[in-house]
Amino acid sequence: MWAYESVFYQIYPLGLCGAPFENDGVQEHRILKILDLVDHIAKLGCNAVYFSPLFESDTHGYNTRDFFKIDTRLGTNEDFKKVCDALHKRGIKVILDGVFNHVGRGFYQFQDVLQKRWESKYKDWFYINFDGNSYYNDGLYYDGWEGNYDLVKLNLHNNEVVEYLLSAVKRWVDEYDIDGLRLDVAYCLDRDFLKRLRSYSDTLKDEFFLVGEILGGDYKVIMNDEMCHSVTNYECYKGLYSSFNSMNLFEIIHSLLRQFGPENWTLYRDKHLLSFVDNHDVTRVASILSNPEHLKLIYTLMYGMPGIPIIYYGSEWGFKAEKKDGDPALRPAFDAPEWNDLTDHIAALSKAEKECKALQYGDFKSLVLTNRQCVFERECADGRVMVAINADSEEYRADFNARAGRAKDLITGETVDFGGGLKMPGYSGMILEPY
Repeated sequence: MWAYESVFYQIYPLGLCGAPFENDGVQEHRILKILDLVDHIAKLGCNAVYFSPLFESDTHGYNTRDFFKIDTRLGTNEDFKKVCDALHKRGIKVILDGVFNHVGRGFYQFQDVLQKRWESKYKDWFYINFDGNSYYNDGLYYDGWEGNYDLVKLNLHNNEVVEYLLSAVKRWVDEYDIDGLRLDVAYCLDRDFLKRLRSYSDTLKDEFFLVGEILGGDYKVIMNDEMCHSVTNYECYKGLYSSFNSMNLFEIIHSLLRQFGPENWTLYRDKHLLSFVDNHDVTRVASILSNPEHLKLIYTLMYGMPGIPIIYYGSEWGFKAEKKDGDPALRPAFDAPEWNDLTDHIAALSKAEKECKALQYGDFKSLVLTNRQCVFERECADGRVMVAINADSEEYRADFNARAGRAKDLITGETVDFGGGLKMPGYSGMILEPY
């Protein structure tokens, strides 16, 4: 599948485009700002863009009012089609956020229930108790997502709801030619709904990609041949930054061996999880790492390990923001600054990822592991690479049975000799292709 050979770029449109947090009802063509980023995204080596919510909503996008209309604060459906066309013209796929677990209080069908109550034909679209009351003193009670009552939980056991959502997906394919969906809080979604979504989306477009948001547990519960192709790898997200901050690379390598290693009990060896170092919900990686020298290294490790890499907009320049300052701080508006060493480094990693079958499909094998250094191998029928990380400031020499003495560093293009042991400078990361 195309997604397994891609590098993703995540955009939070309401933030990037500078929309007001509250939906003020004033139409502004802000989404067209993304046209100015298309060249940058392509130069960065990303060939798929995942858009966080951009349909009409109450505030942050995840409290949807209308699944068929681009948010007024961002512009029109025609505006977004221009963006999709520009991306597709550059060979960049388009993934939208499928927020199917809940809607906003401004959702028409929920407003109809508030007004007509028992007489509303939409009363069974939600989990309503007319004998109770809500946080908003509606005179009725309803289920909200994880206690958030601005997010009204949909009844996905209701066929009318499912048909409505599937019709929205079809519209998105017909109107914008989208290539897949990231499913918000996929771990909450009804499993029968997921199966139906997968079966239906397979008829809309070849290799239509579904990736589910899941925070923990067994990823195969929703990542399988009947539901999602991929899920978010939160286990390794935490392991990546924690390993560097504690100077204990055993943590991340243990997770990678558990997920992708050579043992029979390995969990996800044939799967392609979504790999990330930050996103719209968590502290930016440049803010969470205690040592700035590790910033390039964490990206090298992320690209080198099994999975589909995704870059969160702004982090390729080392932007900082902390979760404690609120979600808007994580989702700012900005104009693209000049490229720096980190941006160049990520572009080189993206090039390697897209051109190297071993990085896309290779098995995982640990060769060298200390608290501060690791070397692992990725190998498939079409090639082999070794990923080497030295998180220490001092030079380190790694000795292992490498089966060859010279390699090309896919990041720098330089030739590296490792016949008598691999010399790893301080704070270095390499992706080596032996020859």
